[in-house]
Amino acid sequence: MMKGMLLCAGFGTRLKPWTDKHPKALAVVNGKSLLQRNVEYLASFGITDIVINLHHFAEQIKEAVKTSNGWGSEISFSDETDAILETGGGLKRAASFFDTKESFVLMNVDILTDLDLQQMIARHNKLKPLATLATSNRESSRYFLFNEEDMLCGWRNTKTGEEKISRETKMLTQKAFSGIHIISPDIFSLMKQEGKFSMVDVYLDLAKTYTIKSFDHGNSKFIDVGKPESIAKAEALFV
Repeated sequence: MMKGMLLCAGFGTRLKPWTDKHPKALAVVNGKSLLQRNVEYLASFGITDIVINLHHFAEQIKEAVKTSNGWGSEISFSDETDAILETGGGLKRAASFFDTKESFVLMNVDILTDLDLQQMIARHNKLKPLATLATSNRESSRYFLFNEEDMLCGWRNTKTGEEKISRETKMLTQKAFSGIHIISPDIFSLMKQEGKFSMVDVYLDLAKTYTIKSFDHGNSKFIDVGKPESIAKAEALFV
């Protein structure tokens, strides 16, 4: 059975003043926290065995999960209270939670979407890349760069002009990453980074020799609930 991980450890600095006293995972959209919405989102695709990483106001998240009985899902915790480890370090610390053979879903808790996860999983299982990344053509300042076969080849920051190319190719298309990954467990033996690091660095390193694919979900609803003004927009999109 496929498992999932929700990234909940971050300080959520963009969501101040809420995050001065609460974790971003418990920010409320139409009466439901981001955490509840994403636990229920994963459950709607049969993913009910979930680990969440904890750092900022960890006890509040534990209490919310306990009070709600995990909203019907089996929820485990990966403790990062000693030090926040970012997306890559956070995933690596939780490695023992995952099956050694089954791919899994990794997702940022502060996004809301109606992306068809079943379709994304089916494509991942068919093509068998190391990872499949949800992307769209929306505007951003940071982009993953893909070739004509939707293989990851690099990364670009359009504000700073910084660019990292992992795989040389003639035609590059930039796509905004949506914070949802389907990942093969093979990744754990390939991650050379230690401590605090980003999955972006992992992917750019591994894209030199392994296949990492894009899954375009441009037709679905999507919002990054990172700022206070995003809450009202999210409430208009997600009842």
